[in-house]
Amino acid sequence: MTYKKYPNVTILEHPLLKHKITKLRDKKTKTNEFKSLVKEISILEGYEALKHLKTHLVEIETPIEKTMQPVVDRKSLCFVPILRAGLGMEDGMLELVPGCTCGHIGLYRDEVTKEPVEYYCKLPSDIAEKDVYLLDPMLATGGSAIDAVKMLKRHGAQRITFICIIAAPEGVEAFCKANPDIPLVIGALDRCLNEKAYIVPGLGDCGDRIFGTTSGTTSDH
Repeated sequence: MTYKKYPNVTILEHPLLKHKITKLRDKKTKTNEFKSLVKEISILEGYEALKHLKTHLVEIETPIEKTMQPVVDRKSLCFVPILRAGLGMEDGMLELVPGCTCGHIGLYRDEVTKEPVEYYCKLPSDIAEKDVYLLDPMLATGGSAIDAVKMLKRHGAQRITFICIIAAPEGVEAFCKANPDIPLVIGALDRCLNEKAYIVPGLGDCGDRIFGTTSGTTSDH
């Protein structure tokens, strides 16, 4: 469904997606299962987000005859996860559409200021010609996603879609005010942010849960 206030926002409603996100939230879900769920959820979200993919016709031969049939133009795609939690989503997107180009953006949120800090950016030189899918499991304050879009645009990206698994209304508001022209695909819209700017009910630190670590920073962007 679309978010009433912002027409560029799509909140996905598929029962399987809801089921897997519930399992993702559960604090009893262990690292290996958590990582697998992020990948599976990314495939389900990607199926919806990539519905406008470009295709071209190629000749193949079936057991019956030669025929011209559509295939996805993989060269037109670029997946860009925000490190490090976004890497879990990259695996799912590449399973959905193997062989696509990927870029990577490194951001983390300062625990004191709550502001995103940039530390890495590696993008393909022809990114201006590609449909770019920015990936991050969590949209909390929106700061990292907004900064990531700025980085992409500085490098020439023109067609961007942002895909996240869980979002807070505050993050959606901030992102859409900054980027009303960029499609935002959300797996679940949660209640709010708490005093530490964590999404509630959320799922905790997604990066730590994917990689089985404990850190002083959070991937709840």
